[in-house]
Amino acid sequence: MEKDKEKKNNNRRNSSFGRVKPEFDQKIINIRRVTRVVAGGRRFSFSVALVAGDKKGSVGLGLGKAGDTALAINKAVRNAKKNMVRLKLTKTMSIPHELSAKFSSSKVLLIPNKGRGLVAGSVIRDIVKLSGMKDVTAKIWSKSKNKLNNAKAVMEALSMISSKHAKPVVENVVIANKEVPVAEITKE
Repeated sequence: MEKDKEKKNNNRRNSSFGRVKPEFDQKIINIRRVTRVVAGGRRFSFSVALVAGDKKGSVGLGLGKAGDTALAINKAVRNAKKNMVRLKLTKTMSIPHELSAKFSSSKVLLIPNKGRGLVAGSVIRDIVKLSGMKDVTAKIWSKSKNKLNNAKAVMEALSMISSKHAKPVVENVVIANKEVPVAEITKE
């Protein structure tokens, strides 16, 4: 009797009510309430900055603005997917060499380290974690506390080892009345 109850509880916990797991994990970096003064008073809107990644080498930074936080988050997710980059990482999921970049007043440094794990804080940690990198030490050299500028500086640094994220498109070429995928032609 008790075993049946345990099974039911386990099934409930694992089911998550048929929700599909999203293709990218996401982490909100910053939510700001922005005020605009107009003739009738003040208009409020929300600005959301977030990072999306698949923990397999792809990561993107997105910004969304809307009158409602949920709408702003949805816009930020779409923007992050649009700005997604594919990182060229080593076999151990680390960066191949030292990276540094500056964006506005933010300066960041990323260094590969062997066997020390992820040593980073603030926004850098979120970006590096969602990209799936391991064994990386990172440091924010500037005194800037602006999370969005720090995140943009990290993405600038990662752009040195990245390519624009694009899903491979299989194209078919007709050769002698026979349709053949391009991948097979290049192998020959």
